[in-house]
Amino acid sequence: MTSAQAGLESEIAVHVSQIAVQLYTVRDQMKTPAEVAAAFEKIAKIGYTAVQFGGLPAMPVDQLAGMLSDSGLICCSTHGTGEASMLDEPAPAAELARKLDCRSIAYPYPSGIKLDTVEDALAFARRLDAAGKVFHEAGIQFAYHNHSVEFQRLGGRLVLDVIYEETDPRYLQGEPDTYWIQYGGGDSVEWCRKLKGRLPLLHMKDYKITPEDRPTFAEIGYGNLDWKKIVAAADDGGCQWYIVEQDRCDGDPFDSLKLSFDYIRDTLCS
Repeated sequence: MTSAQAGLESEIAVHVSQIAVQLYTVRDQMKTPAEVAAAFEKIAKIGYTAVQFGGLPAMPVDQLAGMLSDSGLICCSTHGTGEASMLDEPAPAAELARKLDCRSIAYPYPSGIKLDTVEDALAFARRLDAAGKVFHEAGIQFAYHNHSVEFQRLGGRLVLDVIYEETDPRYLQGEPDTYWIQYGGGDSVEWCRKLKGRLPLLHMKDYKITPEDRPTFAEIGYGNLDWKKIVAAADDGGCQWYIVEQDRCDGDPFDSLKLSFDYIRDTLCS
């Protein structure tokens, strides 16, 4: 690290109003509309100001928007209406986002997408770019959320490199996921730097090793990732929302969300 980077790390801090929750974390606690409303209240009480939609039960959008408003939360982003529909028919997803007063949609996972060859990766990038153009023209920001599958190397390039290098930054932004970057053998700090100017969203997800020598998810600050360096790089890259997600929790996921929030507030916020 250069002296300039070290100085940047010591100065950069997340603002508490930028911390959000990916609702997939509490998907098992949101099986009914009443449970969704209760989950929003619990998340707001912890101190979060925003949520990213994912893992919700089917509900009328007006009812969902009303619950969100009642809780005092905002929708900073959504994981859309399904992977295939976002690529093949992006307009409905854009309309849903507008109804929620949300201007950001992230593509969550390449479900059903063949990524065996360079040609497959290039074809996928073209589809993302085309959908992103529709979102861009509708005033919606379109971002890509990675897992580890994108860290396979095809023709000398990572699939994730192909995705970003073969798309227009106007049409596809980044939502790097720190756990899956680590799991795939990457470096979250380097990816935040690589996506500078193209990094509106960051999925904050910690990574730890179990006594059985297996990687698993952890609350932010309770795993092995260097959050001060990651956040400094993300902030320098223009990150707007720091979104906490924990795919699996050892206990009550709301307790995990509180542990993560408290760590970010006390360690990474001014």
